[in-house]
Amino acid sequence: MTNVSIIGAYNSQFGNFVKKNKETGEITDLKSIYDLILEAGKGALADANIDSHDIDGVWLGSCAPGLFANQEHLAAYATEIDPDGLRYKPMNRCEDACASGSVALYNALYALEAGRAKIALVIGVEKMNLLDTKGVTHALATCSYWPEEGALGYTFPGLFAEYARGYSEHYGFNSSQLAQIFATVSALNYRNGIDNPLAHFGKGALADRLGLTSADAILALPDDKNPIIAEPLRLHDCSLVTDGAAAVILVRNDISLAKSSKAVRIAGIGHVNERLPLSGRTNMYELIAGKKAVQIAFAEAGITIDDVDITEVHDCFTINQLLCTEALGLSADGRSGYDYLEGRFTRDDENCAINLSGGLKAKGHPVGATGVSMHALIYKQLIGQPIGATLTKKQSSVGVTFNIGGSAVTNCVTVLRKD
Repeated sequence: MTNVSIIGAYNSQFGNFVKKNKETGEITDLKSIYDLILEAGKGALADANIDSHDIDGVWLGSCAPGLFANQEHLAAYATEIDPDGLRYKPMNRCEDACASGSVALYNALYALEAGRAKIALVIGVEKMNLLDTKGVTHALATCSYWPEEGALGYTFPGLFAEYARGYSEHYGFNSSQLAQIFATVSALNYRNGIDNPLAHFGKGALADRLGLTSADAILALPDDKNPIIAEPLRLHDCSLVTDGAAAVILVRNDISLAKSSKAVRIAGIGHVNERLPLSGRTNMYELIAGKKAVQIAFAEAGITIDDVDITEVHDCFTINQLLCTEALGLSADGRSGYDYLEGRFTRDDENCAINLSGGLKAKGHPVGATGVSMHALIYKQLIGQPIGATLTKKQSSVGVTFNIGGSAVTNCVTVLRKD
């Protein structure tokens, strides 16, 4: 068990905070990457009731701010959250593709456990919508193994389509079965997202307006409204291009702040890497590295999957939600689709709910912010201040985040426990 707890958290609104003039091409930034950092940092400090002078360091997760927002050297800007209290404090940016936020949190945890710090501010942020679709696709493709993948035109939908095809072939699903399962997963996340006031696809957004809360509604969409992106993945199998930020305050458990009623212990972590090139893997139907991360985190926390009440998993694509569900042990290998079809993992589940936030599919996926957001929202669930949907049949006491970077390359699993 680690020696670190979370005592405060903040999640910004997630969405598309850019206005684009189609006639002139002019772009107006409605909420900049700098605005997002300030909002999240100040929000977490206020939630924890911590003065910025007490922060010993800032760890910031951001995937590709140089490409997305023309700003490298980004962590230093966190000083502006409160220059009087944060100037002269150490700050660094962590990058591990879509797991950048979780890795930032882990690096802060390592500093606390090493005794170099007692209190840390962790921020995750990404500003994606300044770029057009082509620009976003290129920026994300740089997180693939460029010589064999990005440089040859592979996109991330294309990379995860390899997992979808491998999964289908290995377990014998036909195309209609797979489509039904994928749509069921999307619908679950859309339903949860509609109840999340911070979600990109929240109340009144596209999924709500079109009534995409059932698999049948998604499957009934015409091809031009749900086109194939990378066979067999369609538009509604893909997560959103989102702007947003989140932050948490970490403290060492040997200081008095860790005894507050709002403290949630980081009971265990698992951080495991897969080979970067897809060509180096033969297991294109399961998350082998993800399973190892789960084993490590659960062993450190001293739990089994039966102890877990809620989890936020990395549904960058619907296939990956299935793979994460199986890697966690919530479903047997090859069986998660059937469990979703049977109505499992909803807020009414008697065992474990998945993606009460709406997940990346509905909450949104500002890539550098996603890992911190997962931790922030599970934290809020565990202290009884849920943002959006919550369990209906019991109080949550153990939650898990499962954040992935790249094509299932960086695997980060955290067990959070409210004692």
